[in-house]
Amino acid sequence: MTRKQLGFFTRVLDQVPAAERYELALEQITTAEAEGFDAVAVAQHHFDGDEGGLPSPLVLLAKAAALTSRVRLTTGVITLALESPVRVAEDAVVLDALSGGRLELGFASGGSPTAFATFGLDFAERREIFAANLATVEAALAGEEVGEGAVLYPGAQALSQRVWIATFSAPWAIEAGRRGHGLMLSRTQPREDGRSLADVQNDLIDAYLEHLPSGVAPRISVARSLFVADDHDQALAFAEAGLRGAGFVRTITGKDPATLTVDELIAATDAHVGDPAAVIATLGADSALARATHLSFQVHSIDPPHAYILRSIELTAREVAPALGWAPAPGHGRDHAAAAR
Repeated sequence: MTRKQLGFFTRVLDQVPAAERYELALEQITTAEAEGFDAVAVAQHHFDGDEGGLPSPLVLLAKAAALTSRVRLTTGVITLALESPVRVAEDAVVLDALSGGRLELGFASGGSPTAFATFGLDFAERREIFAANLATVEAALAGEEVGEGAVLYPGAQALSQRVWIATFSAPWAIEAGRRGHGLMLSRTQPREDGRSLADVQNDLIDAYLEHLPSGVAPRISVARSLFVADDHDQALAFAEAGLRGAGFVRTITGKDPATLTVDELIAATDAHVGDPAAVIATLGADSALARATHLSFQVHSIDPPHAYILRSIELTAREVAPALGWAPAPGHGRDHAAAAR
């Protein structure tokens, strides 16, 4: 049986100046590696420090590569429709070489209308642009010509086998499977029919697996918002403060966040919050998470103080993830079972 992978996804959203945000994110990444996590991830967001404070994920991951030695470095995601695909491929192969082959490349078509307009692109054409750019990146990583006889230097080695597609919809889940890539599923996503997040994502997993070529191992990353604390009531207090201030809550619920209870806020954002026993119970009931080959946890949108994020990382690795079937990689120095006793 393939061992589950455990990832920590930092959204680089601490309420401090940008340089300090990046240093805090790097401390979260090094803490995750020390606690035995298998992977870390950062996402790309343009022009909006409240949504995501990092337009250049490969740059931050380059410093993370220098500060770590084992953990895999994931773009979760690069908004490929906004990028030059050849330049993305070039930057990726350089980082992969510098990190000893630890890069995982996640791509998506998303982004805001403002970002597309700023880059001189039509938001309505984002899916077509993404498809064309993805084909170029795939060709480049496969060693094919990218124009005028040019091929990538350095070569991509096995990086072409570490591409992921992030999606909310069946067509790209099918494409991820058909192309033999990994499938990245979000911590929450739009849905109109009242179905649970797990039900919606189980359909995407089914579509992905149905189209995955024979002999290709599935890679299914399921993300969830998770904040674990020693004190259950304190965790809920941080959740209430964070989620009441999150602008997207009004958008997805159609209600004023000030009128919602903390339980309603947590449910509306598909978050898992509390002491280890409480979050193990809610995560254990998540049927999509149970099918994941890669568990990906992020604190956003709770956003407690940095020290509590570091403690949440520890509790996730030592108590929560083992209850979901994860164990540190063989040879990792920390004995989490002993630490939890």
